[in-house]
Amino acid sequence: MNTNQNDKERTAEGYDIPAVEAWIAANSAYLTPPFTWVRLEGGHSNLTYRLEDKTGKQAVIRRPPTGELLPKAHDMNREWSLIAGLSPTGFPVPEPIGFCEDLSVTGALFYVMGFSRGRPLFNNEDTLAWVPVDQRATLAYSFIDTLADLHVLDPDAVGLGSLGKKEDYIGRQIKAWYRSWESSIEFAQLDDPRAHEFKAFFLANQPAQVTASVVHGDYYLHNCLFSEASKVSAVLDWELATLGDPLADLGYTLRAWPEIDDDPFLEPTAPTAVSGLPLRGELAQRYSERTGFPVDLLDYYVGFNHWKTAAILHGVYARYQAGQKSSEGVDLEALKDGILKGLAGAERAILRLQ
Repeated sequence: MNTNQNDKERTAEGYDIPAVEAWIAANSAYLTPPFTWVRLEGGHSNLTYRLEDKTGKQAVIRRPPTGELLPKAHDMNREWSLIAGLSPTGFPVPEPIGFCEDLSVTGALFYVMGFSRGRPLFNNEDTLAWVPVDQRATLAYSFIDTLADLHVLDPDAVGLGSLGKKEDYIGRQIKAWYRSWESSIEFAQLDDPRAHEFKAFFLANQPAQVTASVVHGDYYLHNCLFSEASKVSAVLDWELATLGDPLADLGYTLRAWPEIDDDPFLEPTAPTAVSGLPLRGELAQRYSERTGFPVDLLDYYVGFNHWKTAAILHGVYARYQAGQKSSEGVDLEALKDGILKGLAGAERAILRLQ
């Protein structure tokens, strides 16, 4: 593909290329059409392309997938608000370039942001290939420090105070995902008494929320880009972000981090399933020192996130079993196993608390 090709030869799923390029030209001087369009994979199925103009300047464009969407899914406005609000603070997000609310341009909201260099880590092969042993501690510290820096920002001060409700984040999450579990039982043909017991435990033992922070909702190594020096160069995929309990966000992040050397419960293909990384406890302490938030009840938040993951997978499994989604190529037994692993992870965390 090259910029000399005419518009009929250039295609990009979900985009009217001439209309989008005209909109960019009229609304930003960041780069000049025509562009080379290159599809970027990942990003929760959003239609994401790297744009490059004839001078070699690059940007990224993002819109939701085509077809009918669930309410609040693939929320471009939310993502744009996050990067636009966080960028001026120096937090590592791509540069915000432009947001299009005019559906007549290409049939959906879309935004354009700067192209951030770096690599995400999806599995242990990525970590082994891209992160030298002597840089793995650097990577872990940069990763946890970046999350800490997000959580100490005042949402109101950065224009994000209306992103979501500030109170009782975990309580609302527990109730919502428990409703999901109960409503999925019939189609899933799978129930487990632990799902009900743990819901009661988490509600009865819910710690006071330390503050209301911007929480990413899916902060993990695949949603960060890392530089050649193994430091976070950008945090991506903000569509699940809201306001809430920062320690719940921390628990989500650290639940998939090794608790001990050769942790038998760590997924063997996880990007953290390599040698040379600091352990969960050290990262939690580092986070605490940077934020001032207590982490003595970290296992509560780890356990809650394991239970929540089980509930999410339970709902997905039920939709497959009900025929609401095609299961072609889907390993339903692995999905079912993931539900049970989530409950087992919650159980281990609760036992550590007790």
